[in-house]
Amino acid sequence: MSNRKHIKDAYKILVSLGLPRAQQNERSALCLLALLNLRPRKKWSEAGNPLMGITPIMDWIRDYYQKTYAPNTRETVRRQTMHQFVDAGIATYNPDKPGRPVNSPAAVYQIGPAALSLLRTFDTPAWHDRLTAYLAGRQTLTARYAHERTQNLVPVQIAPGQKIALSPGEHSELIRSIIEDFAARFVPGGLLIYAGDTGDKWGYFDAVLLAGLGVNVDAHGKMPDVVLFYPERNWLLLVESVTSHGPVDGKRHAELARLFAGSTAGLVYVTAFPNRAVMSRYLGEIAWETEVWVADAPSHLIHFNGERFLGPYTLAGTPA
Repeated sequence: MSNRKHIKDAYKILVSLGLPRAQQNERSALCLLALLNLRPRKKWSEAGNPLMGITPIMDWIRDYYQKTYAPNTRETVRRQTMHQFVDAGIATYNPDKPGRPVNSPAAVYQIGPAALSLLRTFDTPAWHDRLTAYLAGRQTLTARYAHERTQNLVPVQIAPGQKIALSPGEHSELIRSIIEDFAARFVPGGLLIYAGDTGDKWGYFDAVLLAGLGVNVDAHGKMPDVVLFYPERNWLLLVESVTSHGPVDGKRHAELARLFAGSTAGLVYVTAFPNRAVMSRYLGEIAWETEVWVADAPSHLIHFNGERFLGPYTLAGTPA
């Protein structure tokens, strides 16, 4: 019972300190107890601050709380708990030797002085006031991460003077290239209907325009990453942004055909890659009757369309 109470209390503390939801779990609670050397039946006022590496932390958890983590979970503990503890100011990294190499097997963590002073008051009448004072002097990690995400959003111009912002990352950068570079070259006068977002599935969605073209998609529809309407030719371009997986293969082609079956506009299937090195990994999967666009060669298209575009080219690269 003492074991479980300490774990539950550590969990409550992590929530109170504003740790992100991904760190509000038993693993992080146990790591906090290890950093405090808070064994079962010890009081919070007896919390300590030993120097501990990842493996000693895992061994301590096994010995005192009977929770065994496999050796291959060391990186999970380091990346998904200890890294955030350091970011939040709960723990310090290599306080005994700050110049120690990042990947050194001798790397250690230690509970920070301010956090230790606060946590020693847990379960006492002083806790609430001390917690309030502690948080007043610093930004919670959850708030800071949210602010950083906002700062690092990828701006995408969807029309003159109009922009949307997508979550940071390589995937969003490619989506921006599709909208700003691909569409400008191959869909002149086109209208953006949908742009997906890794952080918010519906990053941009003009459901009214899509419905006007005969397609109604609910939240369960597996949309492509970008949907563009080309009024001049009455085409609907369905574009997949591929940085690590997901080209328009035969299965995805069939899924999209079903999802957009009611479209009054012709469907054009496009797979976009950041470069040809990434494209080369998926050449064997790309479906026929589709197009491929590569962001680092934006003025070209690759047609997986058989003899439709067969013909001689001059040295200048234009059709003969």
